[in-house]
Amino acid sequence: MAAHMTGTAARRRGLIWGGFALVLLALPLVFRSSLALNMLSQIGYLIVICLSYNLLLGQGGMLSFGHAVFTGMGGYAAVVAISYVDAHGIAFPLVLMPLVGGLFGALVSVPLGYVSTRKAGTTFAMISLGIGELVVAFAIMLPDLFGGDGGISINRTYGKPLAGISFGPQIQLYYLIAAYCFVCTALMYAFTATPLGRMLNAVRDNPERAQFVGYDPQLVRWYSFIIAGFFAGVGGALGTINFEIFNAADSLSGMRSGAYLLFTFLGGVTIFFGPIIGAVLMVLATVLLSELTAAWLLYLGLIFVLMIMYAPGGVASLIMMNVQMARSGKLGRFAGLYGALVLACAVLLLGMSLLVEMIYHMQLNAAMGSEIRYLGFALDAGRSAPWLGAAAVALAGALAVHQVGRRFARAWGAAQEEIELEQQRTGQAA
Repeated sequence: MAAHMTGTAARRRGLIWGGFALVLLALPLVFRSSLALNMLSQIGYLIVICLSYNLLLGQGGMLSFGHAVFTGMGGYAAVVAISYVDAHGIAFPLVLMPLVGGLFGALVSVPLGYVSTRKAGTTFAMISLGIGELVVAFAIMLPDLFGGDGGISINRTYGKPLAGISFGPQIQLYYLIAAYCFVCTALMYAFTATPLGRMLNAVRDNPERAQFVGYDPQLVRWYSFIIAGFFAGVGGALGTINFEIFNAADSLSGMRSGAYLLFTFLGGVTIFFGPIIGAVLMVLATVLLSELTAAWLLYLGLIFVLMIMYAPGGVASLIMMNVQMARSGKLGRFAGLYGALVLACAVLLLGMSLLVEMIYHMQLNAAMGSEIRYLGFALDAGRSAPWLGAAAVALAGALAVHQVGRRFARAWGAAQEEIELEQQRTGQAA
């Protein structure tokens, strides 16, 4: 019986990883535009970065505000290495440059991680924030070393093409990033099952008990910090190779670290695949949403607050809750409620976005007149009717979300109780 369950679990894991590889291979065949390929490339290296950050936050409970230091240093090492081998004609292939970034990220994390991991909780977070700001200030003070405001540019097509592959076309670079994405994801997943990965979870949950059984919590956090620094450096090097430029003020900034934290949390830090969702959301927000509206940061902040209030486990936890409900055969009863909730949320979003867009237009683009175009309609923000209409739509949407949300919560709670009773009966029967 146990062997059968083990074989089933192995087949399930094989299907999951095979499906992941197949998706990475097939995506460029579906999305072929240059913009799509660039977005897919960004998603690939951001998956590595967000997963490396989750080794600290989700696996180890270490809230870091300086993760961009290690991604940035990985990118800087790749830039310096590429510039050096290009200038001296050294035959060092581009496919190995992300490993250079990873090794440098791990090297930098050795002293910085030792200092940071001596403390835990809020103290660790503040130390990571201070170290991040110190590294940024250090980089700005040395423009000859880090490139100053203009950054350091590189040419990723250096050297002779190998088998016709020069990494000039974006599709070739995408597959390089996808390969690293798959391998790094698999390695980080494997790390969570190692004794060190398990002990990192124990140190996160109860450091006193881990110390009682003979493990030093600080060493466990430090070793894990170095591993996270390696993968962060790999992701940072891939990002720098993708854009062919390194800018210290941007790559090492606290805003970049905050973005990694925000989107990893939105994806879900308690489930391994959560940061993968966070990486996708990060690219969609920074590339697409930022092009659609100047208020994209406001929308992003509101989404983050709502997720913390109502779904602190992130998008991944919502997916797993629905998967559990589907396995119990009770998800179908929520089809109508889901439809009503989506419609109510759409009405609320429409009203709120109308108000936000008119406010932004009047504050930032008032010199262009009071008329704006939104969703194909022309609105005159200088008149009261659009404001009253938008407010009425938002209020109606808020009331609908409140009513439908209460019904949904009651129905979901009842279904959860049924599942628990069924599990208890099954356990008693066994």
